[in-house]
Amino acid sequence: MDSLDHLEHLDKDLVDELAQVARETVRDELREQTRRRRRTAVLYAAAGAVALYAGGALALALGLALATALPGWAAALITAAILGAVAYLLRGAARPKAAAGISARTRTGTPYPPAPPGTPPRTDIDADIPHHRA
Repeated sequence: MDSLDHLEHLDKDLVDELAQVARETVRDELREQTRRRRRTAVLYAAAGAVALYAGGALALALGLALATALPGWAAALITAAILGAVAYLLRGAARPKAAAGISARTRTGTPYPPAPPGTPPRTDIDADIPHHRA
């Protein structure tokens, strides 16, 4: 029996060592994935910042082009109106479309659909006792 106790100790050491190797492997893999995703996020942020400046330069060019034929305040007002219209259209395109079969009542915040026609009213509710949701 002493030899079996010794083997049990070796098995426990082996399991502990394998668990440690598995943890280190998973940790290294997660670090590598995090590095790649962080790099991707930085590149997207940089692209967004450059696009923002490009949009500003385009708006300035449009305003200056309009200012050749109009007073400066009118050119700025027209440019702002155009940018506002583009923003409105982009906002509308970004909104999710209503799912088919969902009524306007359900989308307004009712947590459950209305009862089908012909459903008898509930009689197991005591009107004198206030009911609260948990």
